[in-house]
Amino acid sequence: MIHPTALVDAKAQLADDVEVGPFSVIGPEVTIGAGSVIGPHVVIKGPTVLGERTRIFQFASVGEDCQDKKYAGEPTRLVMGDDNVVREGVTLHRGTVQDRGETTIGSRNLFMAYVHVGHDCVVGNDCILANQVTLAGHVVLGDHAILGGLAAVHQFCHFGEHAMAGGGSIITKDTPAFVMINGNPAEARGLNLVGLKRRGFSRDAINALSSAYKLVYRQGLTVEQAVSEMRSRFDLPEVTTFADSIERSTRGIVR
Repeated sequence: MIHPTALVDAKAQLADDVEVGPFSVIGPEVTIGAGSVIGPHVVIKGPTVLGERTRIFQFASVGEDCQDKKYAGEPTRLVMGDDNVVREGVTLHRGTVQDRGETTIGSRNLFMAYVHVGHDCVVGNDCILANQVTLAGHVVLGDHAILGGLAAVHQFCHFGEHAMAGGGSIITKDTPAFVMINGNPAEARGLNLVGLKRRGFSRDAINALSSAYKLVYRQGLTVEQAVSEMRSRFDLPEVTTFADSIERSTRGIVR
């Protein structure tokens, strides 16, 4: 299962059925779960934990030292869940001791070719990052987030669950849950209605979110006024999630 040209450190822990392709290098303190396939010319550096059924394609660099100039070789980590797909040339960096000390990635995510995930990022579950998406350090992506090709997210930004960014978007502020954004700088373009319908959100939930969106973006209210109004008018968990994603913003929201 391990190609004879691959270099796997004796201190790495690989499940019995893990496949490792030609010329790949797996360092110490790397753990790889069952059913995983590591392609050719992949470099994985620890401390790194990869869940079950991870698929990594050629020339990816996973768990490498981060590019933060404050990083001084501390044993920070990268931890990934199950069923992630990491395509060609992707770079996933470990954390820094100045923050969480860990870059955390959930399950069932797709990282298309040449995506970069910077230090201390948190990526949820079921996210799609299209070709050449770049996440600076400390970025948080909610579940089911979708970023189009060449989108770039500024450090410390939060990108809410079920939100979507069009290709080439430059994102320097927080994106509320369920919102679709695009542009440079990115601006709100509406709700991610197609995504919500595909994921089975009810008509009532979508209608309530549409009304809540208008309070924030169409009625000329302050953010605080809009959030207060939506909380008083709607008693649905989806609207609560939308409101929470706005209230926790520290950088201001995309508008």
